[in-house]
Amino acid sequence: MATGFPHENLDCYRLAVGIARWVASARFPPRCANLTDQAVRAAQSVVLNIAEGAARGGPAGRNHFRIALGSAAELCSVLDLVEVADAGARQTELRRIGAMLRRLGG
Repeated sequence: MATGFPHENLDCYRLAVGIARWVASARFPPRCANLTDQAVRAAQSVVLNIAEGAARGGPAGRNHFRIALGSAAELCSVLDLVEVADAGARQTELRRIGAMLRRLGG
């Protein structure tokens, strides 16, 4: 089904939204508030940069996809540092998003 915005048809966007929602509701250890904040911001950055990259296209769009890739890697790293339920499954999804973003970012 075609939608109004190009990002809405991207698998990496849909996966990223799911991860961002998971991060927002995940229970991070209480003494890791800084990493919780970093994870939330990185997850949101992935989603927002995919949307902007798809909308802009061309070199500017590819740059946004590369930024989203960096944020996905950052989030994956945060999940290495904390004990959070289902983190391994989310890291697998982040790696899949990363592979798609590498293709989109050229």
